[in-house]
Amino acid sequence: MLIRRHHHHHHHRKLQLTGKHPPETGPPPQMGVTEPVLERESKDGVELEVDHNMEQHETKQTHKDLEKVCLVFFLVFKGVQGLLQGGSARRKERRVIQYFLPQVEAASLLSITLAFSWQKAVRVWPHFMVHFILWSSFIMTLSAGILLICIQRPSTDGVGVVFIFFAIGNGLYACWVTQRIKFCSKVFLKALEPVSKFPDINRPTYWMLGIGFVWMSIWILAVIGALNFYFPPLVIILLVLSLLWTAEVMRNVANLTISRVIALFYLRGMQSNTQFCFQRALSKNLGSACLASLFVPTIEALRIVARGLNLLEGEDEFMFSCAHCCLRVMETIFRYGNGWAYVQIAAYGKGFVKASQDTWNLFEQRDMEVLVDSDITTAVCFLTGVCSGSICVIMVAAWTAAVHVTFTATISLLAFIVGYLMTRIAMALPHACVSCFYVCYAENPENKLFDKTIPDRLALIKSNRDVVVVTPRVPPRFRR
Repeated sequence: MLIRRHHHHHHHRKLQLTGKHPPETGPPPQMGVTEPVLERESKDGVELEVDHNMEQHETKQTHKDLEKVCLVFFLVFKGVQGLLQGGSARRKERRVIQYFLPQVEAASLLSITLAFSWQKAVRVWPHFMVHFILWSSFIMTLSAGILLICIQRPSTDGVGVVFIFFAIGNGLYACWVTQRIKFCSKVFLKALEPVSKFPDINRPTYWMLGIGFVWMSIWILAVIGALNFYFPPLVIILLVLSLLWTAEVMRNVANLTISRVIALFYLRGMQSNTQFCFQRALSKNLGSACLASLFVPTIEALRIVARGLNLLEGEDEFMFSCAHCCLRVMETIFRYGNGWAYVQIAAYGKGFVKASQDTWNLFEQRDMEVLVDSDITTAVCFLTGVCSGSICVIMVAAWTAAVHVTFTATISLLAFIVGYLMTRIAMALPHACVSCFYVCYAENPENKLFDKTIPDRLALIKSNRDVVVVTPRVPPRFRR
């Protein structure tokens, strides 16, 4: 890891605590120093080496993503054009605006309120909230499914059945991870401790949620414009995918900002400027955020499916071998693209693939793979989004069934997506803090900012005294 420092009159220039006066303390600590000295980060302070090839690739990805944004605005133009032209197109668009837009905007506002409530509650009562999130997501998803079935239309019945099946899986998962809840709560409690040192650390989240609300309104107009374009169903599917990707980018921008602030506090003892970290995430790290938003959800979802197949071991040797082969492929891909990479992207300016490899290598060096694989904080953040989405579905489905029942299934699905995405943006704060806690510990376990939470857990796992159900992994005979 290379560090560039600017020189002035043959002396190392100290990072300034204020804009005018130099600090009274000595130079900042190096890696491995366990007792950090707090200092402010400046734009010309610590800059770390960047993988230039990956940066160019991510810049191209950003340009492609901007083209998708331009397509959305083009469809907004088509929607406005249809409203001005009159005729059947105007009547259809006005009906959609009348019965579609109010519910979506209400779902957005409700989800933002829920998002901040979840985040605040997790920070204040982590132990209670882990239990509450696991079971409230089950109850709310089941309630949303039952409500949709009670509307008694084929479309709502289909969506309701999906919600009920998901609720059953949610309940089974909550029972399966019961023994992990105590450790998860302890990790949340310890990882969120540095947040109190940065009063403005939530500001990027406020910006992303505000932008998300505006973008959601623009996106609805683009959907209306797609009704007057070629192949409306295909275009609307592409718009939904673009909405998922855009919200994921917003979440990752907040994630990268918070990760840099917290990681530099752990690794350098620096009291970083949140605004500068936010600007960096929107400029230098934006390509990585766009690339990761595209691949990480897909890779992690396929990895979960592969692990689920390995739990269903039967007598068929061929199927058994195929399941392990799929798992091995996904484990290999996961090494080159995973959600733990955000910490090193934010702290060191590495490319997404390089950061993923280096982070996983760190976990392997510290024998932490089993520990991070059994971590459920990511699942808790995910189920928080599911719970908010289900609450939005309950509100929107009851409202739409009373005013225009034929739109109920479509608007319910959209309300779930909106509620889920907005909540995930707000939950970027606890998620980023936990990631920094693990990754920064793996990089410097001797740092006095870390307690015995991780070492004690590792000792339990190595001594086989841990009661956690082991996550499926590739058996030794299938490895080279």
